[in-house]
Amino acid sequence: MLSILDRYFLRELGTTIGATVIVLLVIMAGTTFAHVLEQVAKGSFPASVMFQVLGLNMVDTLSTMLPLAGFLGVLQTFGRMYRESEMHVLASSGMGMGGLLRPMVIVAVIMVALVSTVSMWLGPLAARTSDNLVQAANRSIIAAGLDAGRFTELPGKGGIILVDSLSRDGQQLGRTFIAAERTNKDGTLVMKMVSGQHGHLYSSSDNSNRFLALYDGWQYEIPLGADNWRRMKYERNDSALSSIQSDDQEDPIHNLGMVDLARNTTPDARAEFAWRTILPLMTLALLTLAMPLSRQTPREPRYGRLLIAVLGFFLYNNLLGLCRGQLAKGHWHHATPMWALSLMLFALAAWSFRNQYAARSPRKARA
Repeated sequence: MLSILDRYFLRELGTTIGATVIVLLVIMAGTTFAHVLEQVAKGSFPASVMFQVLGLNMVDTLSTMLPLAGFLGVLQTFGRMYRESEMHVLASSGMGMGGLLRPMVIVAVIMVALVSTVSMWLGPLAARTSDNLVQAANRSIIAAGLDAGRFTELPGKGGIILVDSLSRDGQQLGRTFIAAERTNKDGTLVMKMVSGQHGHLYSSSDNSNRFLALYDGWQYEIPLGADNWRRMKYERNDSALSSIQSDDQEDPIHNLGMVDLARNTTPDARAEFAWRTILPLMTLALLTLAMPLSRQTPREPRYGRLLIAVLGFFLYNNLLGLCRGQLAKGHWHHATPMWALSLMLFALAAWSFRNQYAARSPRKARA
């Protein structure tokens, strides 16, 4: 049964951590949105799935965002209580170390469970779903915004296309007209126009390129400023659409589930497995560290300890990143340094918190 004090602490902690998560999500959304727009401009996927990919990428980033949000949320909640002398009043009323530990244990269990779920299951699932969505969109010309009876600009400056009918899956086209410009080696501009009675869309074996096959039509090549036009009748004419440029930051190992990741013995897989399993301990260590760091006097600078805490988080996170890099490069074959670093931080935070509530020996009076 939770006491009134426990419910008060849980309400304050939950409100502050939730607000911190929202602020961090807004900050990360800007960076992620810029990256998604860059991939759309490169032709990695059409703009019609841009917001779905953005949402899935945001879910994937929660695994590293939640530990920081919990750390900052606890730090701000207890820091405000210390500045406003709430903690001193509660301590004078008989609240000891256990009064803080009970709500913090509940918060820690919830945060560790959330981080474990996101890092080990939900994040990789979102990454796989995003990749499958992009691949499905690139296989369908409907995803490029094509609509029957309307001129549509093909991605990657591929020209203008018009169709009079379109199948539901976007693979089969009715009467089709395509107009595009190209520059010859001598620098002359040539207008290329292709018409066909029907056509279909297909991709290369590796899904890196898309092609449109047209049947029973005409092709015209008209050099601008010249009169040497060319006309050709064909039974089948394949036109290449914009190439699907792969994302340089794509990591197929990150999309694997925990079972497949554990069976994979490559250095990248060992590094990814170590990172996913260390995140819950990282969350626990940061929440424990936030308790002693939040203690401050009313006259102390409001954001002084917050700045120190943020710098400490980035130092800790970068050290874990260096350990992960050594695993990915094959220089290390186990994640013992990552676990040792996290356990040392947890032990240091627990000792600092215990030392704050340790009984002080009375000073001897000077003669």
